[in-house]
Order: sequence, then structure tokens, then C-alpha cells
Amino acid sequence: MKLLILQNSSLDERINQSFHNATSWFTDAILYQIPITDSIQIPWVLIVLTLGALYFTIYFKGINIRSFMTSINIIRGKYDALETNHNEEDIKETIKVEGNGEVSHFQALTAALSATVGLGNIAGVAIALSIGGPGATFWMIVIGLLGMASKFVECTLGVKYREMDNNGTVYGGPMYYLKKGFAEIGFGKTGKLMAILFTIMCVGGSFGGGNMFQVNQAFKLFEYVTGAEQSFIYGKGWVFGLVMAIFAGIVIIGGIKKIAKVTDKVVPVMVVVYVLAVITVLIQNSNLLPNACSQIIEGAFNPTGIAGGFIGVMIQGFRRGAFSNEAGIGSSSIAHSAVKTNFPASEGLVALLEPFIDTVIVCTMTALALIITGQIATGNAVSFEQGAILTSKALESSISWFPYVLTIAVILFAFSSMISWSYYGYQAWTFLFGRDKIIGNIYKIIFCVFTVIGAAATLNAVTDFSDAMVFSMMVPNMIGLVVLAPKVVVELKKYKSKIIQNQQ
Repeated sequence: MKLLILQNSSLDERINQSFHNATSWFTDAILYQIPITDSIQIPWVLIVLTLGALYFTIYFKGINIRSFMTSINIIRGKYDALETNHNEEDIKETIKVEGNGEVSHFQALTAALSATVGLGNIAGVAIALSIGGPGATFWMIVIGLLGMASKFVECTLGVKYREMDNNGTVYGGPMYYLKKGFAEIGFGKTGKLMAILFTIMCVGGSFGGGNMFQVNQAFKLFEYVTGAEQSFIYGKGWVFGLVMAIFAGIVIIGGIKKIAKVTDKVVPVMVVVYVLAVITVLIQNSNLLPNACSQIIEGAFNPTGIAGGFIGVMIQGFRRGAFSNEAGIGSSSIAHSAVKTNFPASEGLVALLEPFIDTVIVCTMTALALIITGQIATGNAVSFEQGAILTSKALESSISWFPYVLTIAVILFAFSSMISWSYYGYQAWTFLFGRDKIIGNIYKIIFCVFTVIGAAATLNAVTDFSDAMVFSMMVPNMIGLVVLAPKVVVELKKYKSKIIQNQQ
């Protein structure tokens, strides 16, 4: 595949053009942008996600802020006793449906974070600031805080409607709460149709944005840091992809338990190393921090800042990183569904920490590093690849050897995103074709093949199509969240009452 691309670029262009022509109606519809002014356009999916997040924030009375410490306490294990000291009559139906799950609250969180914390935090932020300036950071934080409410709703539903087979393997996510939740309110056929649509898009998104794009961008940065055209691996993307595919295959064969065992070690290390590096830059340039914060506040409310915040961050940044925190997309609820709990709302509360860590903390710190080191020239939009390089240069200004560490971090970010998205795609695949082991292994083999192709190929139209598939997952999922929100209210009250009883 790589040889064909290198030796005949016109053939590659024809393939990409043919693919674009065949899928343009789909990508154009999903990625359609509503013109606001001559220079500002907002994709309709972004409006739906933002309004949905705002709706859930109001509907649940600011749960993203009000229950923040409760979420921390669940992760700390403060309420673990509730899982054994419960009144079976009160939660009989919940226990019957859910069983015990496969992973801990912390492992479920890291598995989901491994799919969200990644290239969007490194390159996407640089792109956003290049379009909208420092003010984009403010809107990034706003979107992250609002997204916490959406994440809470979808992950609570994911646990509530999950299923478990005789081997203890958990199956959950939007396809299950759309199918079963809608059946409960008398719209079974509608729910099943939306579940099928979601799973088709999820499988496509796992091959594209969750796999090919991740490995492709990791290879590009690795190639750049090791000498660009003089690199020993220049023009050998298939080798890089093959290595990634082998490691990914070893992990994903073991299912969510194996994935969780990897992510609960890799994700914290990745985030800590990256955050410590950014903190080092901020400390060494602490005299510039007040001015940077001033630029963020002042720039947030002018047209450039708003354009950069909403379009730049949510589209140029989060779109290229599989929507970064994925709040409202529904994918994370698949990982959270595997948690060991008898209370769906407990995992929903844990899940709301995900956008906070991913967007409010990691993305904001990246933005501050870029601003104080002067790496961003507002008005000069950069590509995703250039965005990663700009972030690398920002950190290199204080830590000369950090580009090498960042490259390793990006590879690990990409790898963790890939294995988590493989689980999302696998769950969707089994919903469509059945839970037979052979059927599951077919998906895993196809996924690994796409890993090799992703590193070797030029993505272009393929990336746009896979992005559109990830975006389109939002449509049935957001409808389901709004319709089934009252079910979440019941689960939240149930769990909060158990906490109160335990404290008395």
C-alpha cells in the first residue's frame, strides 16, 4: 500500500477523490457548517452538542460543579461499602440486570480517558489558538465544564442498561440504552433503529478517527523528531504501523480487563509526565503568567476569540482528536459500562471528571504554555501536524530534550486511544453481528490491518469520512440522552439517598 502511494501519487489522489465523491453526501451533511458571518461558520453538530450540554447542566442543577467532590470521593473508595451494604429490595432490578462488572471505577475512568486525552490536547489546542488567539482558551474551559453534565448522563445510562453474558463479560453503551430504554417507554422499534445506526457509525469511527488517524499522526511526529526526510524511518510508515498493530493486538485480544490493566498504568503516567513538563515551562516563565491570563480573558469576548474557542477548539482541535472529551458522542459510556457497581449513577458521577481532566486541566495547561512561549501567531491557521510541532517547540524552550519525551507521549497517547477505540468498535460490532468469539476476532484482525494502513497511507478524504462517522454518533445518542434523562434522575436520587443513609 505504501509503495503504491509513494510511487504513484496521482493514483493516491484518484483513490482519495473517488472515495470523496462516493461519500461526500454523508460528510457534507454531517459536517455542514451554518454561516454566521462571512468569516465565521459553526457546524450544526457543535450547536447540538453545546446546547445539549447546557440543557443537562440546567436539568441536573449544575451537577458538574455540585457533585464534583462526590466524584472524587467515589474514586478514592469512600463509598465502596455501599456496593455490599445495600438493601437488595431497594435495588433488586438494578442488581439483576447489572451484576458486578469487570473493572474498578478508576480503571473505567482511565480506559475512557485513554481514548480522549491525546492529540486533541497537544495539536488541537495549538490549532485553536492559531485561529482564535488566547481567548479560545476561555471557551475551551466553558465547553469542558458543560460537557461534564453530558458525560454524567450517558455513562449513568450505559451502566443502567448494560448486559452481562454467562462468562461475566459486560456489554454496554448507547446501543443498549437506546434499544432497551426506548422499549421501556413504548418505542422499541425506534430505539432499535437508532441503536443500529449508532453501532454502524461507531465501527467506522473506530477504524478511522480511533485508529488510522491516531497512528498516522504519531508516525508523522516520530518521523519529524528523528530527522524528517533524513530519518531512518522516513517513507516506512508501514513498519511503524506494523509494530503498533502487534502491540495493539496483544492488548485488545484480552478485552476490557486487559485494556484497563494497561490504561490504568499508562494514562496516569502520560498525563503526569506531560503536565509536569508544562508546569516546568510555566514556572520558568511565571513572570509572564499574569499577562497570559489577561490575554485569555480579554480575548474571550471578541469575535476572534469566540471563533477560535468554538470553531477552533471544538472542530479544528477536538474533531481531529476524535472530539477530545467526546461528551455527547456516547463512546465513553461503552468503557464506563464495564465498571463494578450496583449503582449506575456512581459511575456517571465518576465519568463527569473525564472532561474536567481532559479539557479543563490538560488543554488549558497546553494553551498557557503556547501563549507564554510565543509559539502562536493568531490568524495563521496551522495544520494538525504543525500544531503538534508548535507544542513541542513550546516545551523545548524550557526543556531542550523534551521533544523526544513528547514524541513518546504522543505515541502512547495514540496507542491508548487506539486500544480503547478498538473496544468501542468491538462492542458495536458484536451488537450488530453477535457475540461469537470468531466474529469478535474478525473485527480485531480488521482493526489491526487498518493500523498498518493508517500509518502508511495519506488519509485526506478518508479522515473526513471517519470524522463524520464519529460526529454522527452524536445524533441518536443525544436524542436518547434527552428522552431518557428522567431515568437518570431516578438513579441519581437512589444513589444519593444511599450515601446519606451511610453517613447517618
